[in-house]
Amino acid sequence: MRRSATALPLILSLGAAAPAVAGETACWFENGAIVAPAAIADMAGDFVIDLSAPRTLLHNTKAQMSGYADIDLTLPVRVAGRRVEAVPVLVSDLDYRSVGFVAPIAGVIGADVLGRYVVIIDFAPCRLRLEAPGSTAASNGPGLPVTVVGGVPTVQATASDGFASLTGAFALDTASNGGVRARGDADGPRQKPAGVLAGLSLDGRLRQRVLAVRAGDLPRGVTGAVGVAILSDYRLRLDAQAGQLWLTPTPQAPKEKGPGVSAGP
Repeated sequence: MRRSATALPLILSLGAAAPAVAGETACWFENGAIVAPAAIADMAGDFVIDLSAPRTLLHNTKAQMSGYADIDLTLPVRVAGRRVEAVPVLVSDLDYRSVGFVAPIAGVIGADVLGRYVVIIDFAPCRLRLEAPGSTAASNGPGLPVTVVGGVPTVQATASDGFASLTGAFALDTASNGGVRARGDADGPRQKPAGVLAGLSLDGRLRQRVLAVRAGDLPRGVTGAVGVAILSDYRLRLDAQAGQLWLTPTPQAPKEKGPGVSAGP
């Protein structure tokens, strides 16, 4: 996490004003992605929070600096005050995921970790909360049906280019700089423009002229992914184990900002 001596007083003052609680942490927007402090074993840093990634990833540079030579590891993961003791972690060159970030990311926290909890994301200000399974209150009412496909939670959506429409399972991509992500090269950065879609229908609402990106592989059976440019219009509450997603509209969409104050993982 990027900290300096000159920033220390600000970190302390803001930290006192908005302390993190158990199961919750501050996050921030950078390069179209949600980023939060986390740690894999003793390797702490800034991690992309990606509900559309089936596996948790660790940058090979980070692993090598800590003495890990294997590419498949089983290590504890800490994020938002939660700890999972044994997570299969894939060590990979993540330079392609770091394109456009101020500093290289340490890794990606994927759906294999996030899906163990009820995930709540507030986009303005950015907060990530992980609640215990079964904590979804009945007062939330019915949500959108969620189906886990290829290890990632998906919802039904319809995309149109103005001539043809495609309906299918769309992942929730909290790490792409666009409204919709199409399947692309496995090692493609998430910021590669792919034009403008005529429309996207989600949660009974049609959005017109949606910016699209084409990058990164998607699990088999996943049609595409809904990106932060759309998800940030809501407060997101996902209970993948119960198969429900609640999207609560917020008064205004957030503006992307750089790294903010980081609570401990």
